[in-house]
Amino acid sequence: MKFLIALLVLAGACSTALAQVASLVHKEEKRRYIVYTPPTYQADTGQTWPVVFNFHGGGMSMAEQMLYTGMNRAADRHRFIAVYPLGIKNDWNVGFGMPYLGGSDDVGFTEALLEKLKKDYRVDPARVYATGLSRGGFFALRLAADLPHAFAAVASVGGPMPEPVVQHHTKEGKVGVMLIHGTADKVVAYDGKATGYLSAMDSHRYWIRRNGLEDAPEQARTIGTDGADGTEVGYREQGNDKVRVALVTVKDGGHTWPGADAFNVGLPIGKTTRDADANELMWQFFSRHRR
Repeated sequence: MKFLIALLVLAGACSTALAQVASLVHKEEKRRYIVYTPPTYQADTGQTWPVVFNFHGGGMSMAEQMLYTGMNRAADRHRFIAVYPLGIKNDWNVGFGMPYLGGSDDVGFTEALLEKLKKDYRVDPARVYATGLSRGGFFALRLAADLPHAFAAVASVGGPMPEPVVQHHTKEGKVGVMLIHGTADKVVAYDGKATGYLSAMDSHRYWIRRNGLEDAPEQARTIGTDGADGTEVGYREQGNDKVRVALVTVKDGGHTWPGADAFNVGLPIGKTTRDADANELMWQFFSRHRR
């Protein structure tokens, strides 16, 4: 079923000439990705454009990530290029089930892909961002740690800070980080997993320390109240005019992308909040960060 969905999405997307499937060879491995450019990209030839990498969850495809997150619509509204890379065996190397340094070179692939995008499209190198769901969210956080010179900000959905990334995080550089997580997530626990990944709260505190924001003012608010969806969204953010760290807590939310259509992958993924749109929250956050 998932394979059929992927084919349908690819066929529909490519027919619009706005989303294109492309590939590059990295370390003798052919790696594929989808690039979506909004309709205004072709007409606006005098501007450079922000880029958002959107990494799929484990076992998902790049097309399913594009379909599920609905980020192309946000790209149309806010004028950015959306890129959906495909992991080897539909996975990303964050040190789970493979060596952090000796497993698939997904960080190198991302660097190579960014360089190719700069050649093929009018990319603004100061406005490059990354997001992802679950394993893709974990990987977005690895990119913040491993490539702080390339990414201005990242946002992880259902993927707090992996312990292997913490252990190997030696590079200097401040990167904006947003974490979005449901308290009822039964796939990746909000409270963390010993020797696996930090809790959402500890991940938030980790990046506040890494970015030197302990004394920065914090803002907190509740976003919307849709009584029908059984969730509530809390937003807290700490930072300054250069870098910020945000935690979006979806009370009673599941392993889902806020604001997306329900997506049944045969797992107990839980409730999807209608109180907030992850794509809008991310873009508001991303747009305040530049390299």
